[in-house]
Amino acid sequence: MKFNQKPLHKAMAGVLAAMLIAGAPAQADDRESLETLRETTLNLIDALVEQGIFSREKAEQMIKGAQAKAAKAAAKEKTRVATAPVRVQYVPETVKNEIREQLKQEVLAQAKTERWAEPNAVPSWLDRIKWEGDMRVRYQTEAFDKSNAEPFDYFSASGSTSTGKEVTRAAGFLTTNSGVTALTGNTRDDRERFRIRARLGMLAKVSDDWSAGIRLATGNTTDRVSTNQTLGQDFNKYQLLIDRAYIKYEPAEWLSISGGRIANPWFSTDLVWDEDLNFEGFAATIKPSFADGDFKPFLTVGAFPLREENPPTKNNRWVSGVQAGAKWQFARNTRLTFGAALYDYDNLEGRVEDDSKFIAGNPAYGQYEYTSSLRQKGNTLFRTNAASDAASATIWGLASRFRPINLTASLDLAHFDPVRVVLTADYVKNMAFDREDIQRRTGVNLSDGTNYGYLYKIAVGMPKLEKRHDWQATFAYRYLGSDATVDAFTDSDFGLGGTNLKGYQLGMTYGVDQNAWLGLRWMSAESIESFSLDPSHRFAVDLLQADVNVRF
Repeated sequence: MKFNQKPLHKAMAGVLAAMLIAGAPAQADDRESLETLRETTLNLIDALVEQGIFSREKAEQMIKGAQAKAAKAAAKEKTRVATAPVRVQYVPETVKNEIREQLKQEVLAQAKTERWAEPNAVPSWLDRIKWEGDMRVRYQTEAFDKSNAEPFDYFSASGSTSTGKEVTRAAGFLTTNSGVTALTGNTRDDRERFRIRARLGMLAKVSDDWSAGIRLATGNTTDRVSTNQTLGQDFNKYQLLIDRAYIKYEPAEWLSISGGRIANPWFSTDLVWDEDLNFEGFAATIKPSFADGDFKPFLTVGAFPLREENPPTKNNRWVSGVQAGAKWQFARNTRLTFGAALYDYDNLEGRVEDDSKFIAGNPAYGQYEYTSSLRQKGNTLFRTNAASDAASATIWGLASRFRPINLTASLDLAHFDPVRVVLTADYVKNMAFDREDIQRRTGVNLSDGTNYGYLYKIAVGMPKLEKRHDWQATFAYRYLGSDATVDAFTDSDFGLGGTNLKGYQLGMTYGVDQNAWLGLRWMSAESIESFSLDPSHRFAVDLLQADVNVRF
């Protein structure tokens, strides 16, 4: 712990010097009073040394410095007295008391400001910092349906479909190991694993209007929708990455502007945005101050770069959005929150490359790729390689453009408080899905594919698990079409991530102590349409997750 010692050092040195100078001839009563004050000051210095406010060496330096200053002042005073008439000035007791009280108030004010006189005091800047964090240990088992198509079936179908082009919706099933033709995708073999998630965040209140935040989390840089770390790394250490880093400006109650790597700014569910996803870019939320207390509208706008512009190699990619909604307390125990959002992805769709770029070795060749580090599965993909590029590995691109509209509503019923019933509905539709545009741009004559999705969910119990015996039970059903939204950012757990999935979810959480709870979740998902575009191929997987969670 550090203290602002410089003003205190000066004050103590001044008092010591005054006491030592006071050693000059004086009346007996004055001498006794000054000697008492001198001893009190020295005792105060000893006490400050014992409290660790400054070291013994510093205290001795202060005393020696004060003695030297006092000796010089005393010699000067002696010379002055020898050449001047002797005057003994009487200082009234009321004046002494006034000076003493003034000095006392100044010292107390400084002590309060700098907090060096408070027991167990900490620097004032620590009051402007808030820490938060959580940890989760999870057991997870993945049970694949034995009637699922094998990865080789996807490989065979990807280049011989009725579309006449190489097409897939699960490029991950087609991956090979180090150039070997054997596929490494998994569609039939059950899997179980233990996973851990740890997050630690700090929020700093810089001033009344400005704040900043940073959060560290486990995970890796290739999976943006998960902060899980799988156990079984031969006791190796885990990565701890920057999950959030942002600055927020709130000049008024009705306006908030954030920039950097920020939390999800949208009112949403995990139908479109995974709960672990953070956004890079800028967002602003307006909450009109004139709004009635029971009806509080809001408007959020945001713009987020997905890829920087790096000519001539790559063009930039952006996702932007706007959402309008409100929180409406239309009854004493009933609150409705709703929002309508429109998101737009710029330059994300794929195109067939020009032969000239491939032949000339243009560095921009391959810029339409929807990379393996970005995609999960479900979106319709096609081969973007130039016609003359028959030997290179497939460069997958998105067949559809994406401009989804998203409608979300949540009804909170508190009639049985503290038990709450929350009903949630979410709907998404890709307004840019156009089969004619897909055929014109990609050469793929797409006969299937779905451009919409929805989710229904009911949650019963405490809205937040904070105390022992708090509980919550949930049930949800979702249907998310292949090209309803970009599969990169959807929930990574349901169906093991992506779109083109439907099914249900059951969950139960129970508080075993303050800020500690157990969770159990079962998810059953199956494909809506074939991931290989062969109608006979299906995919289904059941997921069981058992969690131990703590929050601090």
